[in-house]
Amino acid sequence: MSSKSSHRQSRKFRYAAWTAAGAAVLAGAGLAAQNSLATTTAWPAARIYTGRAFDTCTAPSLAAMKAWKGGLYGAAAVYVGGKNRGCSQPNLTASWVKSVNTLGWRLVPLYVGAQPPCQTGSSPEVITASTAASQGAADGADAVAKAAALGMKPGSALYLDMEAYDITDTACDNAVLTYVRAWHKALGAKQYRSGFYGFSSSSAKSVATATDRTDLPGNLWYAKWDKVNTTTTDWPYDPKLYTGHHRAHQYMVNSKETRGGYTITVDRNAWDAPVAIVG
Repeated sequence: MSSKSSHRQSRKFRYAAWTAAGAAVLAGAGLAAQNSLATTTAWPAARIYTGRAFDTCTAPSLAAMKAWKGGLYGAAAVYVGGKNRGCSQPNLTASWVKSVNTLGWRLVPLYVGAQPPCQTGSSPEVITASTAASQGAADGADAVAKAAALGMKPGSALYLDMEAYDITDTACDNAVLTYVRAWHKALGAKQYRSGFYGFSSSSAKSVATATDRTDLPGNLWYAKWDKVNTTTTDWPYDPKLYTGHHRAHQYMVNSKETRGGYTITVDRNAWDAPVAIVG
């Protein structure tokens, strides 16, 4: 995710992790769970956004959002919670969410939960193998509570941020997937759709290529910094996975852009997936 300020891991580490992981990808298998919650008839209909989205560490001011409206982007990712959220959010209130929604923005709620036990660096919350399920359940419930407090209603998609890690470490990977499944189930219990943000050659790859597709997030947001605005031509997994408006692609990072007199450093995303339901 964005590497601004103290945003979870330093820019240097994130690029080093990306380089170390390389561009190798592996085709996924299985389609179960992609729409396991999204197609439940009793649920509110998903709000789908297709187009460009930006993410930045701190939610911009309302004035900046007004100035940026009508430009390149139609959606913005905001960090709603998690013990590993890297930036303070003075602007991110229920009033701000309502106002930017009225302006026509679509919002992508992002939750920075516990991070892998084998991940380089330190995080305030780390997954422990023995408690991964309970951690995921607790963080999922917290993600719902944080989103609801901001006025994001049931049916909204919430995205779990999992940074790069060594997915060949089987014990570590199993702990992460246990956590992710519990997080997904906690969201589903409150009728919130689950999404997952990760690196195309590590954390996102683990979810996309997991043999057991049970209780995995139904929407995948993959970081692949190839500067290509697409969710299809560079999709690195089984082409049958996450079709039908369930993909997003972070294709460029640390882009300093000015619109209407407001300069923000953002990451660019190609979006074709559910977003928050507001109003």
